[in-house]
Amino acid sequence: MDIVVKGRKTEVPERFRKHVAEKLNLEKIQKLDGKVISLDVEVSKEPNPRQSDRCDRVEITLRSRGPVIRAEASASDPYAALDIAAEKLDARLRKQHDKRVVRRGARRIPAAEVPDRVPGVATLNGTGVPVHDEDTEGVPTKKIGSLEVKGEGPLVVREKTHVAAPMSLDQALYEMELVGHDFYLFVDSETKEPSVVYRRHAYDYGVIHLSTEAMVAEAPPAAGGTLGG
Repeated sequence: MDIVVKGRKTEVPERFRKHVAEKLNLEKIQKLDGKVISLDVEVSKEPNPRQSDRCDRVEITLRSRGPVIRAEASASDPYAALDIAAEKLDARLRKQHDKRVVRRGARRIPAAEVPDRVPGVATLNGTGVPVHDEDTEGVPTKKIGSLEVKGEGPLVVREKTHVAAPMSLDQALYEMELVGHDFYLFVDSETKEPSVVYRRHAYDYGVIHLSTEAMVAEAPPAAGGTLGG
């Protein structure tokens, strides 16, 4: 397996490519996940001079026969961003590895027991962000419609489409923790309906189910809701 390094609207020097190969130890990664298919590293640059302290962004995407694992970070230079992203990737790989070990040896861990049973989870703060992430306080924010944008923008909307295999609520919570997001869209294996789990407070979670029944489809459209509650 090779590491694919690419730049988005920026050139990637050969020196950085060599550093990526040294930083992302393939042998170590394959010990934690022996079914790795590909490992991609994307480097991008923020042109806004007001965000010079986080102008370089590195996103690592690891694909295997299991769930996709992503880790991303921004810093003042690509090498520092890579170091932070590599730490996140290692933590998530270890979490996935430990989850598989627990599944083989005992029952699956309920979401409420994850903080006590899964190593590394204590590195997340109350909002689920790794504690070593850079502090974003002091960055100006502005409202664009119902969205709050940090810095000067521009506002970028990224649209992605994923193939979703039905899964249980417990598995959806695990997948959300694995990718490090505050929400996770999935198809409920019991109801076969689209649903979303989201983080409320610390390790308190919420779940929203969408019904596609005819009577719901015929009801008058309601104002958009929020993930709070």
